[in-house]
Amino acid sequence: MSRDLLALLWRHSDAVEPPRRGPRSRHSTDDVVASAMALADAGGLEAVTMRAIAQSIGMPTMSTYTYANSRDDLLVLMADEANAELGTAPEFAGEWRSRVRTLAEENLRMFRRHGWMLDIDDPRTVLGPGTIAKYDRELHAFDGMDLDPVRRDAALTFVLGFVRSTASRAAEHRRSAEFGEGWMLIADRLASRLGAAHPLAQEVGSAVGAAANAPYDGDAAWDFGLDRVIDGLAAVSRRA
Repeated sequence: MSRDLLALLWRHSDAVEPPRRGPRSRHSTDDVVASAMALADAGGLEAVTMRAIAQSIGMPTMSTYTYANSRDDLLVLMADEANAELGTAPEFAGEWRSRVRTLAEENLRMFRRHGWMLDIDDPRTVLGPGTIAKYDRELHAFDGMDLDPVRRDAALTFVLGFVRSTASRAAEHRRSAEFGEGWMLIADRLASRLGAAHPLAQEVGSAVGAAANAPYDGDAAWDFGLDRVIDGLAAVSRRA
């Protein structure tokens, strides 16, 4: 673990070392992270290069390393910043089922805003203040359930795993929308090739295609899956 990364993650904390003396810099780590996130929102992580960041904020490419150490460290800073958006959200309201549903929906919206978060899997992210604040807030969604600390953490992992899986599947099928009104025509052509083969797949696939005009109905899968997640949590809480 880089000490420099820890200092960067906690750069707004009073506990970090005081800034060095000298002329005030025209740029900051915040500028680099904000630029990187904007690039990622627009073009995915592939668009996040030190050169592109430097061009977007008007600095020499090598200077970006002064503010972010490396691209890998920068991705951790970006993920922590995205997590901070939920770490500072209002407290959950209602009974635990409502809170868990809100938790899930918030995270799904976050993945829709920042789809690149699905591609960051760096354990160092847990060191950041934004990630810790998000974790602390979301653990409270399970208040009132009969869960010890380990099971409370497992419950949160269970919910977030479902959200991440759903968001990943939706990202894989985002091109389905490009078919537009032509999807059912393509599906009909496929059915003619299949003939009588795989009748159940054709029946279910046709129903989904007719309902969503796409090969995958993300909304139906989300509603069904989240209901089952909440049912599963209820089964482990004696005070459900």
